[in-house]
Amino acid sequence: MTVQSRANGFNVLWLQSGGCGGCTMSLLCAEAPDLLTTLDFAGIRLLWHPSLSEETGTEAVELLGAVARGDIRLDALCVEGALLRGPNGTGRFHVLAGTGRPTIEWVRDLAAVAEHVVAVGTCAAYGGVTAAGANPADACGLQYDGRREGGALGAAFRSRSGLPVINIAGCPTHPNWITETLMLLSAGLLGADDLDAYRRPRFYADHLVHHGCPRNEYYEYKASAEKLSDLGCMMEHLGCLGTQAHADCNTRPWNGEGSCTRGGYACINCTAPEFEEPGHPYLATPKIAGIPVGLPTDMPKAWFIALSSLAKAATPERLRRNAVSDHVVMPPTVRDIKRR
Repeated sequence: MTVQSRANGFNVLWLQSGGCGGCTMSLLCAEAPDLLTTLDFAGIRLLWHPSLSEETGTEAVELLGAVARGDIRLDALCVEGALLRGPNGTGRFHVLAGTGRPTIEWVRDLAAVAEHVVAVGTCAAYGGVTAAGANPADACGLQYDGRREGGALGAAFRSRSGLPVINIAGCPTHPNWITETLMLLSAGLLGADDLDAYRRPRFYADHLVHHGCPRNEYYEYKASAEKLSDLGCMMEHLGCLGTQAHADCNTRPWNGEGSCTRGGYACINCTAPEFEEPGHPYLATPKIAGIPVGLPTDMPKAWFIALSSLAKAATPERLRRNAVSDHVVMPPTVRDIKRR
């Protein structure tokens, strides 16, 4: 095989490591346009994906070898799932089928020749659910181990573009976060300044899940839900972290409609390192003297106490009643507006 020119498209190779495959499942839900149409329109060529490609067995192994040798240009290496370093640093808890080599070794070889390296999902980015608990597999992210830099490739790693690993964090990721990141890379429009402190693309990570949440009116008046079926804000009692979670889930919902909070479940901040180990039940809000420990981003506690007290005092009866019901029991009323 010979090295291909950029004119043949933006070459993407996708590997799956320790995880559930949920980010691929989410990616397949891309719509308007669908995934394959999006990739084709952007000139993105999927060299290989374990779930989507025809090549298997020897054909797949030969393709990976050609990419690792540099015979086929690799513009973006996408890795889904945490990297498994165990047992004892050998990586042999996850051997790439048909090769006899640990997947982590393949990832390191391919990352060395890739123009860009992309961690797809929080497991690949920071370790995620795969690294939870005792972590007997010694799972980690590509360039992070939880909140600590390092991971499988090391803190000093830079791809051939000069960028660190790009972390499309989420559990799972929104399909558009993936396709838009690849399109930006293909067009040369994503640089170091376009990544946040945890190297997530800022086009979605500069937003909060709180933005666009359908429960925001309840939040403003601190009209809180007491159980999952209630309509009220889930921050005060049910552990919702939407005011702290970096993602645009409620302004670009899944399939045009869905998000965790729209589905009646609290945001668990799945785009953040170590979200899998919150130190308390997901659906409980830790408090000190009745004040939630995790406050909205940039909100001093003294301000929260004052604003919360005022908001509760001013809560309309409509919101107070609806907040603890599973349906609207008191609709907004139409009032005549007297003209001066």
